[in-house]
Amino acid sequence: MEGNNANEVIDSSDSDDDLEIHGMSFPSCSGEASTSCSSSKVIHHFVAMGFSEKMVVKAIEENGEDNAEGILETLLTHTALGTSLQEQSISNGSGSSEYDSEFLHDLSDEDTYPEIEDDINQSSEKKKVLSLLMDMGYRQEEILTAMDRCGSDAPVSELTDFICAAQMAKEADPHFKPRNEYIPSDKKRKLQKQHPWKNKRTVGSERKQINRNDEDEKIQLPNPMIGFGVPGESLSIVSRTLPKAAFGPPYFYYENVALTPKGVWCKISRFLYDIEPEFVDSKYFSAAARKRGYIHNLPIQNRFPLLPILPRTIHEALPLTKKWWPKWDLRTNLNCLQTCIASAKLTDRIRKALEDCDDDPPLRVKKYVIEQCKKWNLVWVGMNKVAPLEPDEMEMLLGFPRDHTRGISRTDRYKALGNSFQIDTVAYHLSVLKEVFPNGMNVLSLFSGIGGAEVALHRLGIPLKNVVSVELSEPSRNVVRCWWDQTNQKGNLIDVSDVKEVTGDRLEQWISSFGGFDLVIGGSPCNNLTGSNRWSRDGLEGEHSSLFFDYFRILDLVKSIMGTVEH
Repeated sequence: MEGNNANEVIDSSDSDDDLEIHGMSFPSCSGEASTSCSSSKVIHHFVAMGFSEKMVVKAIEENGEDNAEGILETLLTHTALGTSLQEQSISNGSGSSEYDSEFLHDLSDEDTYPEIEDDINQSSEKKKVLSLLMDMGYRQEEILTAMDRCGSDAPVSELTDFICAAQMAKEADPHFKPRNEYIPSDKKRKLQKQHPWKNKRTVGSERKQINRNDEDEKIQLPNPMIGFGVPGESLSIVSRTLPKAAFGPPYFYYENVALTPKGVWCKISRFLYDIEPEFVDSKYFSAAARKRGYIHNLPIQNRFPLLPILPRTIHEALPLTKKWWPKWDLRTNLNCLQTCIASAKLTDRIRKALEDCDDDPPLRVKKYVIEQCKKWNLVWVGMNKVAPLEPDEMEMLLGFPRDHTRGISRTDRYKALGNSFQIDTVAYHLSVLKEVFPNGMNVLSLFSGIGGAEVALHRLGIPLKNVVSVELSEPSRNVVRCWWDQTNQKGNLIDVSDVKEVTGDRLEQWISSFGGFDLVIGGSPCNNLTGSNRWSRDGLEGEHSSLFFDYFRILDLVKSIMGTVEH
């Protein structure tokens, strides 16, 4: 991907997941009504590109009509995120981009009118719990937040667990002032008398003290991004020392985007037993880049790749594109696969721009086309014709079986695939478990999406005895269920729709029934972490990405319960 023609300097090097969008210059107006004329021309130009007039006007108000680059960047950003500028202005500039249609459904579902009597009873019970927790030393705002996240009918012990996790998050964040208030020990013992495992905090008691200034330092991403080693690369780390608190059971595996706001991976590492993240770019396993960070307590010796090995270049993966690929497009790998694709209007604009040129387009046209192709992962499918990847092509690049997502809407397919694991990368890390569990595994799969973890383990030949799959999206749950049936799995698949439903009591029931979980795996939403989100990139405090703390909460409960059962 690196290389420049002597006469045509076009940057086609590997780029980050969040690609920058370069602007274009526009003709200016002259005459007495220059301001009005200029504004109308700018509006007309962007409307002709396919953007709505209202969106263009809002973008001009935000950036100024002379800032064409800023206007285009704003419009493309909102188009990619599926939001409108008008919606952003209503939210008083708070910048909350809505990614998940499920979240919108959640809001509409809440807009109902329950029976007045039930509402009064719930309100009365809520006040009792609120009063009890305040007597125990918790603040009202902490309690209300816990009730909102866990449900107002959640057991008191679950609310206290959530509040403790939130307090640890605040203490790890330099922007929050640490609390010096503690629950009186006699009241805490009285509360947790019936469930001794709920009194055990495997993390808080053993977590070493870390300089808070470390939070301000961004973890340096390795170059090359090969983690502890990848197939075919000589550079590798053959051993590491895990903190005592990180030892299993169970094994655990957490994934999220590598390129996050400053301090995020420091905080994630601090919560997950101070384990060093393993950053890997999936371009070493596939023809598409996917820069991700992984924190896990798995062994790192004797890993092996899935077979057959996936193609590592675009032309190997998509051989039919080679015929139409222009020499000035020097890409050999695709960028990170996203949840949305380029519009037909964009691909048509590219075709017309190239057709209006001679055989060798001018540099500015080449540059514009390359930028759009890199941003949207467009491939050449005809003379001067580019197109986005098809869902089955994305499935292949990500290591899923063909038609894995077939049967749900096209939009849902792109969204689910864009949020999924790269199977070959994850399977390489999980391959060490094949010898450890020759007779099969019990798996707790959090934020399981379309079953990336389950597919990876299956392709490794590890039997799945019992799988608890937690996923909010109904289409994604249907995909996992369909795959489970089609592959004739002999074990049990338990569907759970929300991590809030994974309580201590349910975990205790599952662990008692299965004998424990062998692996807790998942990657919480990256919506507020990814660089492409320029409106609500709020880190782990963001509305969606704060679900990381549910991963931590559940993992910590599993370790506590299994530790109590063993003793």
